[in-house]
Amino acid sequence: MDLDCGIRENSATRLPWKTVLTLAYQSLGVVYGDLSISPLYVYRSTFAEPIALTENNEEIYGVFSLVFWALTLIPLIKYVFIVLKADDNGEGGTFALYSLLCRHARVSSLHNRQLADEELSGYKKGYCNVTPERCFASRMKMALEKHKVLQKILLVLALIGTSMVIGDGVVTPSLSVLSAVSGVELSMSKEHHRYVEVPAACVILICLFALQHYGTHRVGFLFAPIIFTWLFSIGAIGVYNIFYWNPQVYVALSPYYVCRFLRKTRGAKWVSLGGILLCITGSEAMFADLGHFSQLSIKLAFTSVVYPSIVLAYMGHAAYLSKHHNIIHSYHFGFYASVPDKLRWPVLVIAILAAVVGSQAIITATFSIIKQCVALSCFPRVKVVHTSSTIHGQIYIPEINWLLMLLCLAVTIGFRNTKHLGNAAGLAVITVMLVTTILMSLVIAVCWKQRFILAFGFVAIFGTIEAVFFSASLVKFLEGAWVSIALAFVFLTVMYIWHYGTLKKYEFDVQNKVSINWLLSLSPSIGIVRVPGISLIQTDLVSGIPAIFSHFVTNLPAFHRVLVFLCIKHVPVPHVSPKERFLVGRIGPRQFRLYRCIVRYGYRNVHKDDLEFENDLVCSIAEFIRTGNSSPEFNTASPSQEPEQTQKMTVVGTCSTHTITMSEGTNNQNHTDLAETSEIQPRKRVRFVVPESPGIDDEAREELDELMEAREAGVVYITGQYYMRAKGGSSLLKKLVINVGYEFLRKNTRAAPYVPDMPHASSLEVGMVYQV
Repeated sequence: MDLDCGIRENSATRLPWKTVLTLAYQSLGVVYGDLSISPLYVYRSTFAEPIALTENNEEIYGVFSLVFWALTLIPLIKYVFIVLKADDNGEGGTFALYSLLCRHARVSSLHNRQLADEELSGYKKGYCNVTPERCFASRMKMALEKHKVLQKILLVLALIGTSMVIGDGVVTPSLSVLSAVSGVELSMSKEHHRYVEVPAACVILICLFALQHYGTHRVGFLFAPIIFTWLFSIGAIGVYNIFYWNPQVYVALSPYYVCRFLRKTRGAKWVSLGGILLCITGSEAMFADLGHFSQLSIKLAFTSVVYPSIVLAYMGHAAYLSKHHNIIHSYHFGFYASVPDKLRWPVLVIAILAAVVGSQAIITATFSIIKQCVALSCFPRVKVVHTSSTIHGQIYIPEINWLLMLLCLAVTIGFRNTKHLGNAAGLAVITVMLVTTILMSLVIAVCWKQRFILAFGFVAIFGTIEAVFFSASLVKFLEGAWVSIALAFVFLTVMYIWHYGTLKKYEFDVQNKVSINWLLSLSPSIGIVRVPGISLIQTDLVSGIPAIFSHFVTNLPAFHRVLVFLCIKHVPVPHVSPKERFLVGRIGPRQFRLYRCIVRYGYRNVHKDDLEFENDLVCSIAEFIRTGNSSPEFNTASPSQEPEQTQKMTVVGTCSTHTITMSEGTNNQNHTDLAETSEIQPRKRVRFVVPESPGIDDEAREELDELMEAREAGVVYITGQYYMRAKGGSSLLKKLVINVGYEFLRKNTRAAPYVPDMPHASSLEVGMVYQV
């Protein structure tokens, strides 16, 4: 199946081999921690079910053959050779696939979508040019754009995958750590080790989550050596067990033993598949963490180190079990039983460290995907702390961190064994994989414009395999799998309520916005006063005047000399370059000094602090004034709006991308003085650096002077403090969602400032009730 349609030239191919090898080595500790520690619990979870063993070892060979082919088909073929090609400008994960679909077909759930967003460089990447328009691709695209139900299903699929990733972030750390410390059972009795195993796992988990605020960059240098040592250890132990116990175990690589196992075990086969499923946990991390590495480095690390090591580990364990049938159903059955006595304690220490690394990987992935959800209005706002100044993907979310810790401790103490935790983790993992398969088939059809047979073949082959594993996981619903469903349901409910409420709020803003003519009619003759300074009005609207401003002016008939309607929005691309950050335009005639500024961020962009953001904003308006209409212009309206509601706007970059900047210095004929105010420090004299340009006319210079004087007088941030209520006559479900669910989330989560750490002394909140 040739799916490489040249979507994006992989940047890794242009990197020197030394860099690629370095990235491949680093990826071992970040990407493959979870996948590498699966040999600790796969056989134990599989043979925990009543599987009768025979002397010819067909059952053991069958289990190993299933493990081998699952590892070959899912991580190797599906992810390494196919899914990794569907990156979103170098980013991966469930939202990357959803983002690709949103760009190629207008199915985005973002409420303030604009035609100008499609001109971003990130939008232009990711298009397949190898074949002309295909009939099937066109029909699929038209169906997705025409039917709102299909768009909602697509959003729900993305949210289900996300919620299951969060649920996996709860279960996997508990499973990994508990499996690692289970090695102590070989040195003590069943009665005593339970008093040590669970408390030890809880202590390790508490320490793990307590260290999260330091960031992975401070301890990351330990990750790759630990996983490399672990993989080398289990691979070497596997080779030893193969040659020492059963050199003929290699025959189990044949799929013949898969057929024999499934036909012979009958009723128990579905139950045992739930344990075999655990061998591919962590495969999704190869795609989800793609943004931190390159395709080539991830492929190289998996094919040369990870895949052969874990296959040897599983094969060696099967060779050991083929000569020790009596230990399979005993209490002391597990991975450590196959480790030679002299190496057991060193391997135990390495396993615990590897389990911590594997847990760290899924916790970091949870932070990243929640940040994406927040950016796309699918999760309540939380505090995001960037722990690295160079690697923007390394973040820490305090609220989520402590919530995950409490949930991890709860499931660890509640279940106390790896069997039930394995069932829960298996269901979460396979659900994410199913979602990825469905979205990937749509990407093949809509984005890559491949034939129907390729898209259908992908979902038929991998979807069938994963559906079988999924059914096996559901069989164990009452034996722990319900935890994943319960956690996913809670997070899915929270995400959908927040997204629904945000969408209803925007619809209210659109329906109740006031006309530009109303704003232009305000004058001193009717009691409106223009005071010195710049006023930034927060709004989600990309056109029109928000009702919150008319509410403000009606009660306080005054606003500042320079008025800026500011919209900070996220677009379905990972990154927006600084030169495309701002869209700036005028509202009404030049002499009114009314501007609209739309600030665009990708879902992985980092927001700047308040001072730098403020300087960039003022500089972007100054650059817009200086250049006039020489830059490309775009409509600000969404595709669904009428032409008369549109405005022309100009793309303007940040201070680092254009000629006007702010700097301290002495008077100069080409410098205009500007003062910066501070709450504590005295005023600093700062200048706009305006280059000599014969194109600047007198009106533009006068406008620049007024902007600088207003900046010197101060900047005021006006935000809306809204309260949502369902309209009278609404259904009971809508009242519960809006009045109870959304309002509870809004009151107990962080407000939405313009930028992090907005100065409180310069902010003003305007309260308003939204009847939706």
